[in-house]
Amino acid sequence: MKILALETSTELASIALSLDGQIIQTRLSSPPAHSATLLPEIRQLLAGQGLALTALDGIACGIGPGAFTGVRLACSVAQGLALGADLVVHPVCSLLALAEAMNAREVYCAMDARMGEVYVAAYRREATGWVEVITPCCVAPDAAPLVPEGGWLGAGNAFAAYPALGEHLQSRVCVPDVACVPDAAAIARLAGQIPGVDPALVAPLYVRDRVAQTVAERLANGGRA
Repeated sequence: MKILALETSTELASIALSLDGQIIQTRLSSPPAHSATLLPEIRQLLAGQGLALTALDGIACGIGPGAFTGVRLACSVAQGLALGADLVVHPVCSLLALAEAMNAREVYCAMDARMGEVYVAAYRREATGWVEVITPCCVAPDAAPLVPEGGWLGAGNAFAAYPALGEHLQSRVCVPDVACVPDAAAIARLAGQIPGVDPALVAPLYVRDRVAQTVAERLANGGRA
């Protein structure tokens, strides 16, 4: 299969091309904004392999959760390219991509959701693929759901941003990599496990709909009005 993969849910955005299992990945420079560089980088990546967009079997994208602007960017670009080339889109949860990036069987994923909250999910790798143990949710660091006892590894920037998260989970989760982020290579690998859908059906996975705190909430948390 030939799959183009996009992951822009974090500042460390990337794109990748999977050519029958061989994956070529490139990071997007920032600044400028990823919206200014994403399409030129895609064109360059395809041209480097002598491929037209229509030669692909599909497009995979990280649908979130993550930075709201970045999540919308990946979804909209994947939709537009897929519609124009008559391709399917493989929508991949960015937290699942974070698990895929780890060399582990059980992964507790946690990304900084800002506003004093974290996006979390947990996955177990089985012979047939990943099994969701904790559904993606947005919670306070000290209220993150616990996983069963096992060999869980933690991954994601939330562990560095909120030490209380690691303290809350320390009896169940070992955290070897707080810098790990979802990347397009992981999205590309997961595309084969997630059925392609009509581009019109692709939608961001926000998990949390609120994008900002009220003035009263900011003041209560020590911020400015």
